[in-house]
Amino acid sequence: MGLLFVILSTIFQILPAQLVRYAVDLVAENLSIYNSFEGLELQTIFRETIDDSIVFYGVLILLIALLRGLFLFLVRQTIIVMSRHIEYDLKNEVFSHYQALPLSFYRKNNTGDLIARISEDISKVRMYIGPAIMYGLNMIILSLILLPVMFSISVKLTLYALIPLPVLSVSIYFVNNIINKRSEEIQESLSELSTFVQEAFSGIRVLKSFAKEKDSLDRFTVESDYYKKKSLQLTQVNAMFFPLIMSLIGLSTILTVFIGGIEVINGTLSIGNIAEFILYVNLLTWPVTALGWVTSIIQRAAASQKRINEFLKTENDIVSERNLEKTVAGRLEFKNVSFTYADSGIQALKNISFAVDPGETIAIIGTTGSGKSTIANLIGRMLDPTDGAILVDGVDLKDLNPKTFRNQIGTVPQDVFLFSDTISNNVSFGTDKLDPEKTIDALKSADLYENVMEFPDQLETILGERGITLSGGQKQRLSIARALAKEPRLLILDDCLSAVDTKTENNILNSLKKIMVNKTSVIISHRVSSAKLADKIIVLDNGTIIESGSYNELLNLNGTFKQLYDKQLVSKEIEE
Repeated sequence: MGLLFVILSTIFQILPAQLVRYAVDLVAENLSIYNSFEGLELQTIFRETIDDSIVFYGVLILLIALLRGLFLFLVRQTIIVMSRHIEYDLKNEVFSHYQALPLSFYRKNNTGDLIARISEDISKVRMYIGPAIMYGLNMIILSLILLPVMFSISVKLTLYALIPLPVLSVSIYFVNNIINKRSEEIQESLSELSTFVQEAFSGIRVLKSFAKEKDSLDRFTVESDYYKKKSLQLTQVNAMFFPLIMSLIGLSTILTVFIGGIEVINGTLSIGNIAEFILYVNLLTWPVTALGWVTSIIQRAAASQKRINEFLKTENDIVSERNLEKTVAGRLEFKNVSFTYADSGIQALKNISFAVDPGETIAIIGTTGSGKSTIANLIGRMLDPTDGAILVDGVDLKDLNPKTFRNQIGTVPQDVFLFSDTISNNVSFGTDKLDPEKTIDALKSADLYENVMEFPDQLETILGERGITLSGGQKQRLSIARALAKEPRLLILDDCLSAVDTKTENNILNSLKKIMVNKTSVIISHRVSSAKLADKIIVLDNGTIIESGSYNELLNLNGTFKQLYDKQLVSKEIEE
């Protein structure tokens, strides 16, 4: 439909020039006759006849312009609207694909690059699908219709009129590439400037503490000067852009008038043909101008689509082999599990084996870098083991449907992430709809309810970006409440009590003791005190289990666990 409307709008674009020719020739050819009737009443009648004809041509040109406007509207409503729908689909496809990819993908790629591909790159592809195709079709169809018409009138005049246009197209191609390059440099500079400003405002406390405001201002001035320099360079190129176009169009018009005038003197062309040709040259100017612009858009779109395809072709290796959907009872078993990070080559876990029965609690204790969080990611199947197997109720975790399984587990990650939303919505995030009473129960279990009630808006308090409204300990407790609100069959606490004091930790652990009765729980921590509730404890060091047993057994063993206990006991006494 878009192609049909382009053809119709092009036809109505050409017709007015022919009507102008008829009108000009009508006046020119009848001027001598009109003058011969001077002093006679017939001159007035003849003048009125000519005026009526010119008005008729004028009204006809106006109607044709309105029809062309209608079809141009329809062209945009088909081709441009189609490009917006494709942009919408492509963004949704890319975003959906991003969400399906495993954690390993996000370890390899930075957030800024992911955002650029889903916004800037897709926008460039849309420019190809919409404007580039629309103007490209217009250029091709106009050339196919108009050039035969021009050559049929005068081959010589057509060739002279077209001489500057290829030069115009090539010039615009090169100028447009310079503009694009400098625009990208400006975008990069603006991005760096924005990043610097964001860091400066986010770290304003540090800047003030070290009295580095002037240094920060000096660095900002340098970045700002660079941005100004690049912007001025772009302005200089833009200042040359339109004079270049106008000069070449003017040259084409001059050649048309000059050569056409000679042809009129020779009697091979009429004055109306000159007026018609000037209009034709102006009609060809934009498509020829657009040729360089469209070529540049196509090149940029091809590069952008290649970048988009790189991620779209990235396959999710976290897939289910049998896609089983079953209710989790809670037995968890690691059988000779090893894991190596592909991007860094670091072996985080080495031949790990342990088992937890339904309703039991296991604590995984270890220092930073011992592999604790890797175990949490493996249980949630954010990662797959390099060797060995993880069994849930005797079934290999790889055989379970990931979404169904994750819906039955509650995870409190080490790095807390809260949404800029109400406290109530943050707690109910993992559920379809949460009863207000259950929200309150979850907050009480996480020892956060009293703090929340002190806020002016209580449960409807809007948290700032990444939960900045709350303290570090409050963020962790809200994250715990969110996991508990799901009423999961399997609860994973990944060092989630590191930002709370000992008293709060005891309160949370005592609350969790009641909740954990029928749940399989995995408590991951560097604090020995967090392991009090555990039925089993394993101690990790450099990805290997070096000790295992109950809380009292490990204390009596006088090994690594006892050493950690003694160190943390001393630290606690010093704090007190």
